[in-house]
Amino acid sequence: MNTRTLKIRTKERSSEYVVEIGSGLLPETGSWLQSALGGRTRIAIVSNDTVFGLYGETVADSLEDSGFRTEVFLVPDGEEFKSLSNAEKALEFFSGARLTRNDCIVALGGGVVGDLAGFAASIYLRGVRFFNIPTTLLAMIDASIGGKTGVNTSFGKNLTGTFHQPSGVLTDVSTLETLDPRDFRAGLYEAVKQAAVSGGELLEDIRAFLNENADAGRAERLAELVFRQVSFKASIVEQDALESAERSDSRSRKVLNFGHTTAHALEKVTDYSYFNHGEAVGYGIIAASEISKRLEICPSDSIDLLNDVVRGVGVLPDASSISITDVLGAIERDKKASESSVQWILLEDIGRPVIVSASEIPPNVIRESLEHAISRRSNG
Repeated sequence: MNTRTLKIRTKERSSEYVVEIGSGLLPETGSWLQSALGGRTRIAIVSNDTVFGLYGETVADSLEDSGFRTEVFLVPDGEEFKSLSNAEKALEFFSGARLTRNDCIVALGGGVVGDLAGFAASIYLRGVRFFNIPTTLLAMIDASIGGKTGVNTSFGKNLTGTFHQPSGVLTDVSTLETLDPRDFRAGLYEAVKQAAVSGGELLEDIRAFLNENADAGRAERLAELVFRQVSFKASIVEQDALESAERSDSRSRKVLNFGHTTAHALEKVTDYSYFNHGEAVGYGIIAASEISKRLEICPSDSIDLLNDVVRGVGVLPDASSISITDVLGAIERDKKASESSVQWILLEDIGRPVIVSASEIPPNVIRESLEHAISRRSNG
């Protein structure tokens, strides 16, 4: 299949990098990095046991065949391990491997690996280059691009982090063949989130993909789905890379947080060990959509369409036993709080996101919308 290439340019820090999307690209990792770096350097591969067991040898051999020297740091698998303590272990590893400013970090894995590797790379020696090789759908369409890095803490998700753009992204959709179905669905929930704020075309892409069961041409369809999702996110990131606090328009990077206010709270109150991120986003989409509906700012048929697509992705883990009071408390401490008020990303319609302060939403509407969302599964 043909490789799709997308160049991302950000204004704030004048960074530019290329995203390569295709199938069967991992054996070419060495030549890809050789063309990007233009010289011999030492590379620290950050991954986890599962992903490295599947693809580590292919990537490392390709790098070494191209003249690179490689070191490998493995982080435990799971959102709960995206922590300051593991970031510190990564920094100790980089130092022990004698990495210099001329060397680089390669993240091989999903969002946890990419976020932690990128964060560590951004603060090691005040910043070294890092490249993303995402192996999950969620990481391919979201976490691997845009430069947001971070770790979770006892006081919230991603409250400690940096903006550190990757120097390149290599997306091989063939890695999705070994992805657990639950993790694949998690990526689709994130795709629905982006489609909700982008517009009807991306939403129709997802509906069409869900309705196509044939294996023939699946890699091509996946690559096209990923390319269109990345293209949309790039269009936002390019003109608001640092998520400016002053912006509140529909092209602000804040709109990419649709569904995330509830999602981060759900992850926090369950100690990051019950939901995977995409599942929490699925609940967040339902909650934010319900608020939009109850405020009568979004047509009901648009909300019904969006909820139908969420249900079409699959059944979300049962959340009915989670305390609404605890979720509300976690939301109040959300990192997007500004001037003592949480900012909700709501919808005036599909493709028409709007940023609304919690102070403008009756508290009972927020509570009842959360109850509506998490008291039932996505197919309920």
